[in-house]
Amino acid sequence: MILYRRHLPHRYEIGQPVFVTWRLHGSLPASRAFPPETLTSGQAFAAFDRLLDNARTGPLYLRQEGIARMVVEAIHFGERGLHRYLLHAFVVMANHVHLLISPHVPLPALIKSLKSLTARRANQMLVRTGSPFWQEESYDHCVRNDREFERIRAYIEENPVRAGLAGEAAEFRWSSA
Repeated sequence: MILYRRHLPHRYEIGQPVFVTWRLHGSLPASRAFPPETLTSGQAFAAFDRLLDNARTGPLYLRQEGIARMVVEAIHFGERGLHRYLLHAFVVMANHVHLLISPHVPLPALIKSLKSLTARRANQMLVRTGSPFWQEESYDHCVRNDREFERIRAYIEENPVRAGLAGEAAEFRWSSA
C-alpha cells in the first residue's frame, strides 16, 4: 500500500478498488460549518457530500450538458483509451464527481491527469482564464472488502436520487447506473 500526504492522507494500491471524489473550486461556502470532530471520517465525508448535493450557490458548471458530457467522456477514455484504471462506477453531479476505480497506474498521476484535462477543456468551454476549475485536493478511500465495494457503488449511483435529481438511478444521464 502506498501512502502520500497533502492536506489529507492518501492511500492506494495498484489494482485495489478506490473511491475518489473531487469538487469544483469554491463549491463549498467559506462560512460552512465543519462536521463535529466526533464523526468518523466516513460520516464527515457524507456530511460534506450532502452540502455539495444541496448547494444552490457557488459554481455548478457540471449542470451544463456539454461540460458534464465532456467529463463523462474523459472518465471513459481514462479506462478504455488509456487503460489507466478499471471503472466500476461514477457519477457527475452539479459540483462534484465520484469514481469507483481500480487503478493500473499511481493514483496521484491518474487524478492529476484527469482533473487537468477536464479543467482545461471546461475552462475553454466557459471562456474562463486564470481561475481554477477543480478544488486542488481530492478525497480518496481504499475499498476494504466486497461488502464495502457494493455499498460504495450503490452510494455513487444513488447520489442523484438522494439529491432529488432523479426518481431512479438509471434515469440520471451522467452516471454509470
